[in-house]
Amino acid sequence: MRDHQRAPNVAAMTNTQHETEHTAPVEAWDAIAAAYDEHVTAGESDLAEAALRLAGLRAGDAFLDVAAGTGGLSLPAARLGAKVLATDWSPSMVDLFNARATAEGLDAASRVMDCHALDLTDDTFDVTGSQFGVMLVPDQARALREMVRVTRPGGRVLLIAYGDPSRFEALHTFVAAAQVVVPDFEGPADDEPLLEFQVADPDVMHHRLTEAGLTEVVIDTEHEERVNVRSGQQLWDWTLGGNPIPGMLVADLSESQRSDIVQVLDGLVRERADRTGTAVFTAPVNIGLGTA
Repeated sequence: MRDHQRAPNVAAMTNTQHETEHTAPVEAWDAIAAAYDEHVTAGESDLAEAALRLAGLRAGDAFLDVAAGTGGLSLPAARLGAKVLATDWSPSMVDLFNARATAEGLDAASRVMDCHALDLTDDTFDVTGSQFGVMLVPDQARALREMVRVTRPGGRVLLIAYGDPSRFEALHTFVAAAQVVVPDFEGPADDEPLLEFQVADPDVMHHRLTEAGLTEVVIDTEHEERVNVRSGQQLWDWTLGGNPIPGMLVADLSESQRSDIVQVLDGLVRERADRTGTAVFTAPVNIGLGTA
């Protein structure tokens, strides 16, 4: 873990209009909730546990998960013995979180809530976190201030987000496969980065957490997301299940083109698979921590 002190890239922090234009509506997240729960949530546990250890989460702590999805961060927190409240603006995501928590008998509650305006009392939680959630929102500065507001003085705020987009292997593999089938398939524009990458620069993340009111801010860049797949179909499902944007990118493709892309992905997965037939696609992750 290291504390970043270099001057932040201000241009990367001040593109609110662009960010708003690239925000998927709540209905789009409802539409992929089942796929997210099936193909994404379970694979987030190892990273979540590592981040929660960095945050010093202890059994009995009051833990708030903001933009929780179906529980990639909050379910591991509850398994560690925390008293969890998971919030998300997608009712379908919240329902699926409830089903998972109930099935495991965990001490976890949930509420539908917009992270830009948390309907919660000040100074309530020992640890407040977000994994691959608040990284996506259009007014991230406001959402971070809300996370700080509801965290007790001396408590910890945790933000987990993607790092350098050029090293996001699953995304680049998906786009490369699509371009084999549809040569003019554009994918995300290089000069208009997706919201996932608005704090890909660790200095920008450090600046945003500090501006939100946190002290003792550190950014850990030593972790990565690992996506384990055994087929092109699994990589397709993970990509489309994790965010509405990829589905929008392939919305105009025919069923035949989609099937052909999956076949190309199959070949790419086999090329990098280990002896068990599993291929691992990694992406760098920034874990930001600060004291309220």
